[in-house]
Amino acid sequence: MPTLNFKSRKIHHHTQNQTRNQSNVQPQKPKQPAKQAQPQKPNRGQKHSGPPHRDGKPHSSQQERGGGRIPQQFADKRPEPPKIGKQLRVYALGGLEEVGRNCTVLECGNDIIIIDLGLMFPEENMPGIDYIINDISSLRGKEKNIRGIIISHGHYDHIGGVPHLLGKLGNPPVYTAPLTAGILKKRQEEFKDGGILNIQLVKSDKKIQMGRNFAFEPFHINHNISDAFGAAIHTPYGTLIFTGDFKFDYSPENDEPADLRRIAMFGSSKILALFSDSTDATSPGHQISEKIVGEELERIIQNAKGRLIVGTFSSLLTRIQQLINSAEKTGRHVLLEGRSMNNNVEIARNLGYMKIKPGTLIEDKDLKRLPPEKVMVICTGAQGESNAVLMRIANREHRYLSVEKDDTIIFSSSVIPGNERTVQHLKDSLVRQGAKIVHYANMDVHSGGHAKQEDLKLMIRLTQPKYFIPVHGNRFMLEAHKDLAISVGIPEQNVFIADNGQVMEFDHRGGHLTKDYVPTEHIMVDGLGVGDVSHTVLRERRQMADEGMFVVIITLEQRDGSLIGSPDIISRGFVYMKESRELIEQARTKVKKILKEQNPKVPAFEELIKTKIRHEIGQFLFSKTRRRPMVLPVIIEV
Repeated sequence: MPTLNFKSRKIHHHTQNQTRNQSNVQPQKPKQPAKQAQPQKPNRGQKHSGPPHRDGKPHSSQQERGGGRIPQQFADKRPEPPKIGKQLRVYALGGLEEVGRNCTVLECGNDIIIIDLGLMFPEENMPGIDYIINDISSLRGKEKNIRGIIISHGHYDHIGGVPHLLGKLGNPPVYTAPLTAGILKKRQEEFKDGGILNIQLVKSDKKIQMGRNFAFEPFHINHNISDAFGAAIHTPYGTLIFTGDFKFDYSPENDEPADLRRIAMFGSSKILALFSDSTDATSPGHQISEKIVGEELERIIQNAKGRLIVGTFSSLLTRIQQLINSAEKTGRHVLLEGRSMNNNVEIARNLGYMKIKPGTLIEDKDLKRLPPEKVMVICTGAQGESNAVLMRIANREHRYLSVEKDDTIIFSSSVIPGNERTVQHLKDSLVRQGAKIVHYANMDVHSGGHAKQEDLKLMIRLTQPKYFIPVHGNRFMLEAHKDLAISVGIPEQNVFIADNGQVMEFDHRGGHLTKDYVPTEHIMVDGLGVGDVSHTVLRERRQMADEGMFVVIITLEQRDGSLIGSPDIISRGFVYMKESRELIEQARTKVKKILKEQNPKVPAFEELIKTKIRHEIGQFLFSKTRRRPMVLPVIIEV
């Protein structure tokens, strides 16, 4: 299994009428910093040297030349010594008050780097929204200073915003690993205006210079997708460690254990600050190994009488590989259902991250000829997403899959916070139709991708940071992680719990959490619209969802403003009109009265009538029903 151990190459992916050339392999060249005014002379008393090489020895120019990765002019560069007035500013554009939308910005001098650019799936009170991305307005006008975007792994909460925001950020290089690069390229093809994807593949034992003030080193960690890595960012004031989403698994499936030696090596060189994943900070103990999950899945599959349907994330490729391995051992054929799942498996197979025997995968036309006990369906929808496969099966809306007698349905993923009620409804619906449900709470069919409390403590002990910043999670998760850090010796005053957009500053005196904020509004994606759905629109949608709407249509004589005929009334989601005729007639009478009381010759007559109908009919309906539907007056002049 490849683990960040491959040749460096540069991939240009053009999304608009530009030639793709995936064989364009050349030495990596970091983005040159923009010209700037002559800096002040550094203080001679302050020295800075980069961390030792992974084998504990200092870097040499000969070693760097042998790596074939960093051009010689950058080979021995280190972030330059601190200069008066040049502070390191760090802030999150998302991920500190929610699960998702992960994005952290680092600024120092004229250099900016970005770590991750994710999306967040909508909450239950966001009807019609597909997902939410980051607000990058704080970077407007600074695009030429962005030295690169580091993408830690291929989950959408870390890559989902790239197609929407890359072009707006000036198309900086994207530093990531091969599997993540493949997923990014595939997703970029779906967006015509997604910008130019310039990918620089990273190597675990090489340092990448990013402008004058930053150098980046990836290190291998475990997650539930291959090629995940953490990032050590060397700055003029010390090294920052960003864990990304991580866990420690000493016997992982289809992967290597996390590089504890390398992490400890960073810790021995005095870490300035640790930014650590908090998603599972409230869970005691250690995360169970993927090996145990694989053994449990194989036992369930072996004992299942009928067909197996497994719901999981389309990007959880290690789990999909485990399921396919178990299917092959027990003589089952596998149907992959869901466009994103098929795309991700194809990418992983082409890059050598997944191994599948010929004849294991089948198409939907093969289902009829195979007995149920020889079939496994792996599909999306374990989070109760409305258009995903599992929900369509539960709603009897799928083209060829429905629940059958003796079906076993496995939910092989944990529930994202906020989705609990939806997932419970999905399980109830499937059980009513005769399925047997297996999930992570009653059997070890899922190992989360995030470290639990004991592994979080180990990360802190290995890195020994001066400052600790919990990230990636809701506020109560961050607070729980803070308590863990204090319990292993981090002084409370050195633990920063920031809000989205709140700026942290570091210099030669240390670090502190400021009262400065940058904008971090929710940028909502709805169909093809990006950012055009405001909180006002959402509020109106919620009102219609909660209370319905009441449409009043009146036809007026254009010459004198008199009413023609009787007002038409339409109710949607408010009352059933056939059963509420009396209420409808009373409302119609009230509309006629409002029109008679108004002088059609007054200025802005139309707007005046609409306002009065909205207000008075709204009040009338509330007095009769104690509900407030959205009242929509429509005036037609003839």
